[in-house]
Amino acid sequence: MKVIQEKLPASQIGLEIEIPAETTKNTHEQVVKNLAKSANIPGFRPGKVPRQILLQRLGTKAVKAAVIEELIENCLESALKQEGIESLGNPQLLSKFEDLIAAYEPGKALTFSVSVDVAPTIVLGDYENLSVTAEETVYDPESVENWFKERQEQLATLVPVEDRGAQLGDVAIVDYRGKSVETGEDIPDIDGEDLRVDMEPGRFIEGMVEGIVGMKPEEVKEMTLTFPEDYPKEDVAAKAVIFTITMKELKAKELPELDDDFAQEVSDQETIAELRASLEKRFQEQAEKETKDSIYEALTEELVKGATLDLPETLIEKEVTHILTQSFMQFQQMGLDVNQLFTKDNIPKMRESTRPDAIESLKQTLVVQELAKVAGIEVSAEAVTEKIAKIMAQLSDRDIDMQRLEQVITEEILAENTLAWLKEKATITLVPKGSLEEETSEEEETEETFAFTEVEVLAAEAEEE
Repeated sequence: MKVIQEKLPASQIGLEIEIPAETTKNTHEQVVKNLAKSANIPGFRPGKVPRQILLQRLGTKAVKAAVIEELIENCLESALKQEGIESLGNPQLLSKFEDLIAAYEPGKALTFSVSVDVAPTIVLGDYENLSVTAEETVYDPESVENWFKERQEQLATLVPVEDRGAQLGDVAIVDYRGKSVETGEDIPDIDGEDLRVDMEPGRFIEGMVEGIVGMKPEEVKEMTLTFPEDYPKEDVAAKAVIFTITMKELKAKELPELDDDFAQEVSDQETIAELRASLEKRFQEQAEKETKDSIYEALTEELVKGATLDLPETLIEKEVTHILTQSFMQFQQMGLDVNQLFTKDNIPKMRESTRPDAIESLKQTLVVQELAKVAGIEVSAEAVTEKIAKIMAQLSDRDIDMQRLEQVITEEILAENTLAWLKEKATITLVPKGSLEEETSEEEETEETFAFTEVEVLAAEAEEE
């Protein structure tokens, strides 16, 4: 079989395939036999229809079309094997089908053109001299104290207060209603009973907590507050409203002592000293990880900038599907009705909006993998086994495709090893955390929304099955 290759954009290979005359004849005979067996023509039993009548009833053009479809499918597969081409899929007929029908004659050679997606060719830039800026997260001892305060708040005992006014840190139970400053009439849906107000600045509408300070049980007070511009109820957004607040109950928080009993209640540590040491270690490691992640992210972005690659549509579509699957699971866990979100009309729009993220994700993955190949970086079987064991200890109650899990873990460790290797060669400038936040805040929020790891996806898929 004669095959001529041509490199096309979007990581495709074009193939001009000449089908030998003998193949066009044999395929025609086989297709006609198959049609004779399955054709339902009145007056004849299946398989007993005379050839001439069969061709008359089906039509020469229809028979030719069936033969050409068979030829294209079989000869494309043979051509790929002959040329040693590993196709990713997405075959597209470049020849006009009508032209092939017109040109086809059994026993004569037929030439058609087709394209297939193949793995992209990746050309790396100057990866040995990268220079990047990343954010450094410094361990803050205050994070440990904040952790203790949060747990104390959660375990606080609420004690009724009657002999003083409300203070910051208290819990107030109030009834409220709102009326328009302009008309003096009550505003629908701006009322409520037994609302718990944790007396912390910034809670609820700006100024409400501060206005409640000093109020005693059974006291009624009016205050004018302005709703924020982005308030979801549009008829009151950015408008001033007169609130009538009735203090029904006032309670003070009694926080538990930071002692060994407290440590045992909120953790598996025996003493408060052990818990504090454990927290210090955890937050220190977290700060180090955040710094490392920031460096790796900056290195990956710079590596991709310097690389050249053309992504095939097959991989892009697969990555889009993967991202939407993660989103689907995230929404499910949030308790949202995914059947209303992922509708027949919405999915095409979601696929289109997800496409840029899919392309960027693919570029990062493929470029890092190419660097690993060029640099000769490998993953030890021991490292993979160790990480799988840790994951399975957490997911022992779930069925997981172990082959896929091993593949995912291997790819994760390979990327980690590659970026660690790259870090040693790069010039890295560290700036305080938050310095680069203004430029990337919107992207980070999007990433956090769909922050499912591949391992979590595997576990959830297994649960669905």
